[in-house]
Amino acid sequence: MINVVIVEDSETIREGLNLLVDGTDGYSCIGAFEDCESMLKKIEKLSPDVILMDIGLPGISGIEGIKEVKKILPDTTILVLTVYDENELVFQALCAGACGYLVKKTSPANLLEAIKEASEGGAPMTSHIARKVVNFFRNKGVFAPSESKNVLTPREKEVLAGLIDGNSYKAIADSLFISVDTVRFHFRNIYKKLHVHSQSEAVAKALKEGLI
Repeated sequence: MINVVIVEDSETIREGLNLLVDGTDGYSCIGAFEDCESMLKKIEKLSPDVILMDIGLPGISGIEGIKEVKKILPDTTILVLTVYDENELVFQALCAGACGYLVKKTSPANLLEAIKEASEGGAPMTSHIARKVVNFFRNKGVFAPSESKNVLTPREKEVLAGLIDGNSYKAIADSLFISVDTVRFHFRNIYKKLHVHSQSEAVAKALKEGLI
């Protein structure tokens, strides 16, 4: 069972997400809050597997809320679900500790898959968000290759290259003629070898250190 907490100020969207999560086998909504203040009071006791966090919240912003959650539960997985996809907000959320970034027009099936992926150690992002991350780091320039370049296997480099191109897990799997579960397995190994915890960190390290 994947235990989910929702932080969303729109009552309609919050109730919709609650019904979607609770109405799907293997998922449970253990808390739904309209602001970060009320969520932060209960988050330690709830200890969810995944938090779906809006950014444009009254009072404490979603980005500040992510930072506060990380102080209380450092290992908690947080997915940003928002209408905003501006570069600055994307990077602020990822730097604050979010592991993935989705827009609210994401379909229910893809949202549930993203929650599952995040709970298993992945870092889901819609493809155009991933490309924003890639372009940001590419524009910053690539540093000299590091000693970690030879740590990854050829297959892991292929998988990571697919991520850098902004492809989804499924697209990477299809291009390499492997299963999505195999892609997830490779990413878990990549994260361990590169000492990172998210897609954005993996992309940043790969581009900065010339790993691909």
